[in-house]
Formats: sequence, structure tokens, C-alpha cells
Amino acid sequence: MTTSRRTFLKKSAALAGSGLLMGIAIPTALQAAGTVHTPNAWVHIADDNTITLISARSEMGQGVYTSLPMLIAEELHVDLRKIKVRIAPANAKLYGNARIGGAQLTGGSTSVRDGWEKLRTGGAQVREMLISAAANQWGVDRSGLTAVDGHVLGADGKKASYGSLAAAASKLPVPENVAIKDPKDFTIVGKRTQRLDTPDKVNGRAEFGIDVKLPGMVYAALEQCPVIGGTVKSFDGAKAKSMPGFITVVQIPDGVAVVADSWWRANVARRELNIVWDEGVGASLNDKAMLDGLRAAAKTGVAISLKAVGDPEAVIAASDKVLRAEYASQLLSHSPLEPMNFTAHYADGKMRLIGSTQWQDAAQSQIAKAVGLAVDDVSVETTFLGGGFGRRIDIDFIIQAAQIAKQLDKPVKLVWSREDDMTHDFYRPQAIHTMAAALGTDGKPTAMTFRITSQSVTGRVFGLPAPVQDPLMTEAAVAGYNIPASRHDVVKHDSGLRVGYWRSVSHALNAFANEGFMDELAHMAGQDPYAYRMSLLDGKPRFANVLKLAAEKAGWGTPLPDGHSRGIALMEGYGTYMAQVAEISLERGAIKVHKVTVAADLGLMVNPDTVEAQIQSSVVFGLGAATLQEITLKDGRVQQTNFDKFPIVRMFQAPQIDIVLVESTEKPGGIGEPATALVAPAVANALAALTGKRLRQLPMTADSIKAA
Repeated sequence: MTTSRRTFLKKSAALAGSGLLMGIAIPTALQAAGTVHTPNAWVHIADDNTITLISARSEMGQGVYTSLPMLIAEELHVDLRKIKVRIAPANAKLYGNARIGGAQLTGGSTSVRDGWEKLRTGGAQVREMLISAAANQWGVDRSGLTAVDGHVLGADGKKASYGSLAAAASKLPVPENVAIKDPKDFTIVGKRTQRLDTPDKVNGRAEFGIDVKLPGMVYAALEQCPVIGGTVKSFDGAKAKSMPGFITVVQIPDGVAVVADSWWRANVARRELNIVWDEGVGASLNDKAMLDGLRAAAKTGVAISLKAVGDPEAVIAASDKVLRAEYASQLLSHSPLEPMNFTAHYADGKMRLIGSTQWQDAAQSQIAKAVGLAVDDVSVETTFLGGGFGRRIDIDFIIQAAQIAKQLDKPVKLVWSREDDMTHDFYRPQAIHTMAAALGTDGKPTAMTFRITSQSVTGRVFGLPAPVQDPLMTEAAVAGYNIPASRHDVVKHDSGLRVGYWRSVSHALNAFANEGFMDELAHMAGQDPYAYRMSLLDGKPRFANVLKLAAEKAGWGTPLPDGHSRGIALMEGYGTYMAQVAEISLERGAIKVHKVTVAADLGLMVNPDTVEAQIQSSVVFGLGAATLQEITLKDGRVQQTNFDKFPIVRMFQAPQIDIVLVESTEKPGGIGEPATALVAPAVANALAALTGKRLRQLPMTADSIKAA
């Protein structure tokens, strides 16, 4: 393959006039080209029978460049390997995510759920238009025609490729009501399928943001205040100007950038800047004081009701068997493998942006506002993402690249170092959970109260008013167990540090508290944790089934090697029901996770192979958060600067992961995130079973185990 990506985009756009373009053309370098033929924005069939899916979701490792084409291919009746995939331009009207309020955003494990009917319907519309075009061309009744393997077939050996019919089909009205397949008739969806993007990622053709190269491009390294939110009082760039490769110094609101002929030279010269900072109010932040602030707010803050059944406080007050507990979760960095970067080019009054983002329309509109341009004069081209985990929903680094480029006459690539990335994140917020429950004579809970006190990420990102419930704080807050009287509420408290959506968002916070507390109740009742949970799931068949499958697969109740123990946890998240069993031991005082068994019911699966990969990824990601990682602050400065102080799980630390997938006819649930949330409670419960020590604060390090 000798055609570059950029050349392919241009040629594809040029073919729009003679092919069937269901929606808009693929963008050229600066603007969308071609004509909008129909309301369907997903499929392009060229005269040479090339079929291209315009993906509205960013590919960051979760497999959407395979799963979404599978939905199209199923209804188009074409070989999946014949479909090409290209990312959509910024256009929320066409490519908005209905599950996230219409934003063109990739997150919340919504890609397949949002596209499940939308893309299948789009594929079916194209199929029916092609059949109608063939019927018109041959002068026959369309009821006798079929679509097979990229061709329309008729009587007497009549056969026409989709490409040959595309121009005529594009002139036909789009059918509003089309039949889509019953899942029992699927031939592509639900089958294990190798990912379409793997070859390019193996041979190096795949372009990530950090790979972007443009003619005449220069490089920028940005010095930001060591306290997030601080600003420049003054700076002296004289020493930097004497460094090799130096081009210029550019001041922007977030700091001072050095521009040079290579990133390494820009980064070295950046160290020679002499900057006086106004550190602002953030200079007083300390993570321990922030956590204490949450504890105080839990008692005095305004509680927003989530769910209330009966009078749990009265039941607890009258009971002689009561358990009270506080659970605490730490600040965390996203730390994707590819640090933040973006390429920007300002020319002729237009801004071209190329790189890795999870939120295209926000990038376009906010950059336009930041640099004083019309929205239509800003284009966003999305590359592969070298990890996202929610970090690339925020666009601070894209704004920075655009602000630097606005002051130059050539394209510039801004690249953050790992230290920049870790110390200037939008962190997963801390959380305090205060919980209480009363047990009846049978040991089952008769009442429970649950309160989460934390920061509202949605309040920062979307401007959600303080009195309004944040649905992304309450995920998995109400567990699936049958408890006669209960109260669940939320206290929002701004600790002063910027926070962001982190893989599984509040599922991880709430599941750690709920499932640890449930294990404590089982212990208080003198019952087996698995059997205790099962006794509380009458009328909850999907919960009970995954719990049973995970326990059986893990060998719950069977003998273990000396020094080993098991812990179990259960949750519903993003429409997926999941249970996990962790088998652990202690090595030199630290937790060693030997095996994690996962049972998942996520409804209909598009690609079981990707489902398994996402579960494996999530388990490893969650294990780091559970046992290794924490962001701490001193005088407003993040203390962890690289992976030596914020360790990620290495290959020798990764557990065996056994997975049971439930065959289901329910609509698809999300799978990119929920498994992350269950690792911490499963491991904490196993640790309590092994040592008798109940750790209620993350992370569970050797030091915290020793101190417990």
C-alpha cells in the first residue's frame, strides 16, 4: 500500500460525486468536500465498489473501527474485510452521541450502544436503495432481487456491483422504514472477528497524534505553572534563545512555550526559561486536607437524594445489630501511553487541528472561541488515540496548540512530556462514602444508608448546577440487592483541584464502597460472602446468574494453596451485569493477585473477541488503581511525576484472567469500562478473608496493609 492517508482522504472525497455518499464526504485537508445526498451520514460506496464507514467514535484501543463496521456489514451483506473505516469530521448534528446528550464524544462505554440500531438501520437503508436502483435499471420488480456480497442479484443471472449502482441509488429517496435483521439471522455480528486496525498498528502505518508530520512543521514544549491554574507574572527567555534549534518563545494563558526545529531541542530550551509564577489559590492544596474536607462536607453539606425507600434511619436506630463504615478513594491520573499532544496550523484565517481527541465538536467550538475564529474556520482531524481513559475528553492541550499556532506562520506540534502529563491532568476525584446498615435475625440487612461525597466532574465540564443530581456521580451507587428500607444520597463538594472522567467514572468509587460493605455485612452475619449476596437477589436473574457463573468458574468454596484467599464482587454498569472473583496472596507484605475470574452479561455482543480484550484491559487497569497508584499534592504540586512514583501494572504483575461471557438476546451493554470498577472490591474482600484486615481506603499498598 503506497497511498498515504491524506491522499486517500482526498481521493475518497473526489469520488463522492460519482459514488453513493450517504451523508457527507470524507474531509480533505481543511474542509468537507462533496455533496450531501441523503440524511444518512455513515456509508460511502465508490464506483470501484469501495465501501467506507464514517466512524463517529474515536478509536483508542476499544475496537470501534471493527465493531461499528460489523454493524454496517451485517445489513449491507458485504464481506467485513472489504469495508474501510475513516473518522468523521467535527459535526455533532450528524455524528452526535445520543447517549451523551448529542455531543460528538467517545466515552461512557456508549459506542456500540449508540450505534446498535443507528448503524444497522443506515446499512439497511443503503442496501434497499441499491436494490431499488438495480430494479429500475433492469426494469423488474424489486421483490425478486437480493443483495449478496456487495452485489445485487436478479433472475436470469443478472448481477450488478454496489459500485455500479451507487450513482443511481444516490438519487433515490431514503426509505424511512427498513427491515433490519433479527439477531438469530446474524452472520457477522456476534462472531469472533480479528480487528481491522491490527495490521496497520503492527506495521507502523497507523497514525497517532504524536506521529503527525506536516511540511515545514516545528515543535513546541510548554512550561506550565507547577501549581495547576497558576499564571505567568513575568518571564525571561534570553537563555532559551541561545539554545540549538531555537525558533521563538510564545506566551499563552497556560504558560510559556519554546518553539524549535525538534521537540527534544524545544524541551531542552524550555528548561532555560526563567519564569515568575502567580501560583494562585491552588498553592494551598494538600490531598490529605482535601480528603478531610470531604469528610466534613459529608456531615454538613447539602445532600441530594438519589433513592429513598421506607425509613432506614428509624430502622437502624432501633436495631441492636448495626454496622457503620467509611470508605475512601484516592486521586488518580489517567496516564495514557501517548502523552497529550496536538498539531495545529493557522493559515489564511483558518485553523487546522490534527491529533487525538475523544470530543470533536467541543474541540472545534472551544478552539474557535479561544483563538477568535468562526467555528466553520476550525477543522478537526482525529487520529488514532494512544489511550484515552477519559483524559482526551478534555481539550486543554488542543487549545494550547492552537494558541501557539495562531502566533506562528507554520504548523506546530505541541507535545507534553510524561511529567507534564502526570502533573497537569484532570484527576479522578477523591470520594468519601459513609454507610450504615442494620441486620435482622436472619442476618440479612433490614435497612441501609449510603452517601457519597465527592466532586462533580459534570459540573465542571458541562456546567451542571450545584443543586442538580450528577448522574455520573451515582453510577452503581444503588446496588442490586433487595433491602427493605434504604436511603441513597449525594453531597457535592469542590475540593479545589480540577477533576475529570476516569475509566468507569463513579462506578469504581461506588462499587468499592458497596461491595466492601456487603462483604462486611456477610461477615457480621457469619455467612459466606457468595451465599449471602445470592440470598439478596430474588427477582434479579441477571445479577444472580453472573454471580453464580463467576463463583463456579473460580471454584468458590474449593481448597486453595496455603496463603491464598478469594474475594467476590458484583455490579451492574453501562447495562452490563458483572461479577468478579479475585484470588490473592501476600508477597513481602504486598498483594499478589494470581487470578481474576470475570462473568459478564452484556446482552448481545458484536465482537466477543473485543469484549474479552476489553475485560482483560479493564482488569489490569483497575488492579493498578486498587493496589499501586495514588496522586498526592503538597503545596498545590502533584508529587508523582512519572511511572517510578505512579507505577502501572507490569507484565509479571498481571494476573491470569478467566472470562465467562453470557449468551444473551438483550440489547448490548457497554464493556470498555465496567470491569475496572470491580477489581478493587474483589481484591479488598480477598485481603480481608486472608488477613482479617479490612482496608477501606485506596490504594491497598504494603504500607497500608502493615498499618491496618
